Order: sequence, then C-alpha cells, then structure tokens
Amino acid sequence: MNVDEVRFASADGTSLEGEMVVAPEARAAAVLCHPHPQYGGSMRAGLIGDLFRALPAQGVTTLRFNFRGVERSDGAWDEGRAERSDASAAVDTLDAAIPASLPLLLAGWSFGGDMALSVHHPRVAGWCVIAPPLHFAGALDVIGADPKPKHVILGERDDVVSAERAVDLTASWRSTTLEVIPGATHFFLGRSAEVAAAVFKFLDLICR
Repeated sequence: MNVDEVRFASADGTSLEGEMVVAPEARAAAVLCHPHPQYGGSMRAGLIGDLFRALPAQGVTTLRFNFRGVERSDGAWDEGRAERSDASAAVDTLDAAIPASLPLLLAGWSFGGDMALSVHHPRVAGWCVIAPPLHFAGALDVIGADPKPKHVILGERDDVVSAERAVDLTASWRSTTLEVIPGATHFFLGRSAEVAAAVFKFLDLICR
C-alpha cells in the first residue's frame, strides 16, 4: 500500500497533516475523521487505522488526517468548533485529488463521527458514522434533512452514547439507517471486522 503524505489548510489557514492512499481503479473515495483529540485520538487510532488499511483494497481512495493540534497538525484544540472546518477542508482536499465521477464518503468514529455530521458539503455522497456522541456536531438538523444516505453504526454496550439515545436523536432524519453491533462497546475491541463490513456494505449502496 503506497501511502502519500499530504498537507492542507483549514478555512482559517491552519496547516493540517494527512495521509492518502489512491486505490487502483477506484470506485469511491472516503475521508476518515478520528476520535477526540483530548483523549488520545489521532488519525492512527483504532478503527480509523483499520479502515485506512482496509478501504483501498475495496477500491476506495482514502484520506485520513489529524485535526488541529494533533501530532504534526498546527493549531490547538477548539472544542469541536474549528475542527468542523478541518473536516470540510479534508473533503475539499480529497475532492481535488479524485475524478468528479467518484462518490465521496465522509466517515468518522466517536468525536470524528460528530465532525463528519457537521459537514454539509455538496461533494459528499453519504455519511457513515461510528458511535457518534451527537454532542459536538454543528449541523445535525441540516444533515438529518438531507436526502443523501446516512448510516450510523452503534455498539450495544456503548457507555458514551447509548443506542437508545442515538435512535431517538436520529428518528426524524431522512435516508438514515442504524446498525447495532451486539455486545460491542464504544471502542469496538475485537469487532473491527464487523465495523468494516458495515462500512463496506454502505459503500456498496452509495456506489450504485
């Protein structure tokens, strides 16, 4: 797997680091948003690292990046506000690197899921979020009303956001499906293959 290092600027000029893998004969593209920076989250964390390695083999050109203040990204933690612009800039960066015909998936885990759900970008073909707390997102009403597909993956034993709360908060959303992985916690330890399979299935949907 050939990994290219990339740097790009957020809306306020903050320089962010990322990594991209260009899939041969790509059928789609994906931006991956990582968990909470204040709790050890980075683009290499857990499920994000697993998906970054798995998606190119599924024909998906993939970009992962570090939010401001994480590792070699400039800036500092902004409590989930400026980080929304970081995610949007990542979408712009990937969009510029791929053919216009490729559907672009915006995905994230935990805090990263909320950041993904904060980006209402015309290039995004769908959102796939894993255990989003639904607390940091800034555009839930707008995203919820969007007719493009959304898939929410939850752990049955998540102690950060319960499946019941997520169901309630997304009940009015359009084109939204929820999937609960039995026995899984917020960290999906030992369950990454099931999460990846759910993401792959959603990709099949947006690639039709």
